[in-house]
Amino acid sequence: MPDTPDRWTALLREAGCKPKVITHCRAVCTCASEYARRSALADKDLVTAGALLHDIGRGSTHSIGHAQRGADLLRGKGFPERLARIVECHTGAGLTADECTLLGLAPRDCMLQTIEEKIVTHADNLIAGSTRVTIEESIASAIHLPKKIRKRMYRLANEVELLTQ
Repeated sequence: MPDTPDRWTALLREAGCKPKVITHCRAVCTCASEYARRSALADKDLVTAGALLHDIGRGSTHSIGHAQRGADLLRGKGFPERLARIVECHTGAGLTADECTLLGLAPRDCMLQTIEEKIVTHADNLIAGSTRVTIEESIASAIHLPKKIRKRMYRLANEVELLTQ
């Protein structure tokens, strides 16, 4: 990803994201970058881009559909699929196609696959607004989600922590 954080922030603004969303994306980027620096496997530039753009869909909706909307926006602008996938899969700890259907979303497999997808999603789970929280606090605030998704969030946290030791 040759672009700079300033370019990604400008893209968020262009998509209609409010300052509060941009502040959140920057906080997620800071957190995700810490994990990426500790990983020999992660593409650090891709993590930066994915973390800054993960909520780009919030420029048009604040529903759970913001992830798919953001991914579609990036695809429409010709960005790499691996970046669009980070945006599309960052909800909770990923969603199966069946879970997407139950939530009224397009039935896409949005399960996390790459280390970059996992790092950005975990970082997003650790940032409430622009404040860092524990995974336990994050899961407690996600009580509205089914138990299996909250368990998946906890397993993701453990996996990312192990992969970035």
